[in-house]
Amino acid sequence: MADKKKALVTGANGFLGSHLAEELLRRGWDVRCLVRRPHGLGWIETLDVKLVRGDCRDKAALGPAVEGIDYVFHLAGVISALRWEDYYGANVVGTRNLLETCLERNPGLKKFIHVSSISAAGPSEKGRAVTEDDAVRPVSDYGRSKLASEEAVREFAGRFPFVIIRPPNIIGPRQKELLEAIRLMRKHIKPGIGTGEPQTSLCYVRDVVEALILAAGKPEADGRTYFLADPRPYAWSEITAAIREALGMGRVFLKVPYSAQLLAASVAEVAARVTRRSPRLTRMSVISARKYYWIYDGSRIGRELGFVTRTGLREAIRETIDWHREHGWA
Repeated sequence: MADKKKALVTGANGFLGSHLAEELLRRGWDVRCLVRRPHGLGWIETLDVKLVRGDCRDKAALGPAVEGIDYVFHLAGVISALRWEDYYGANVVGTRNLLETCLERNPGLKKFIHVSSISAAGPSEKGRAVTEDDAVRPVSDYGRSKLASEEAVREFAGRFPFVIIRPPNIIGPRQKELLEAIRLMRKHIKPGIGTGEPQTSLCYVRDVVEALILAAGKPEADGRTYFLADPRPYAWSEITAAIREALGMGRVFLKVPYSAQLLAASVAEVAARVTRRSPRLTRMSVISARKYYWIYDGSRIGRELGFVTRTGLREAIRETIDWHREHGWA
């Protein structure tokens, strides 16, 4: 019997990380999860994984996490913060610490799979999908920190194999942002996001997980950067229409205007400063959804690795709402 593949997943108790950990276990992998605290583990709490306590910002704690591992799936990071220093510490310093520890404690690592973001590339032009060969132009501190984390990974070229994956907006069960939209629409409140034009690429969470595992096992992926995206972009209004359809609702009566969204984001930022927690909503996230286009060409990973997205918007929304109902979330 062949030895089990051994994986470390950082950020495993998050939305994407928990789905990845589950799928790796389902495929017979040994899974180790780096967690900052032994409580509040969310969806990995009942999984047959080995927990290693540590934080990527604390390099001294990372040795036991990476020793003996075949593959590192690096998902941990900060998505929402008020200060550049918080983004930089988690997304750049944390990534560099993990890379250096792998080199020192596990130089035979088979591959480092780095989960970045479309924000590292920056927004697209209207009507044109960004490719991996286009110049990058991030417009947010989050995007700039994710780009810097990619640059840190590329500095380790020739020391061990790596691949960089840039997912778009990910939808699926456990996604808190989508859950908030579902709850609002149940109250006949429609988030008024975007301009009505196709503005964003999407990918279903299980398709993203499939791409990560595929890239880990393909030598052709070594040193490459890949966007993930459904074949066509979507308008934000299409997403809310798909939610309304899946909920079986008629007309949604109240539309939250852009100005009210900015006000809510300002209040959330003030609350975050008081509580010293990450803001649930920021003005930059509201502006980004309204002002920019986030459309990406995901064909390279299809040509080179054979990856195909299998779940479209309506099916993804329907499966998400069904899951939320089953678990009493919606």
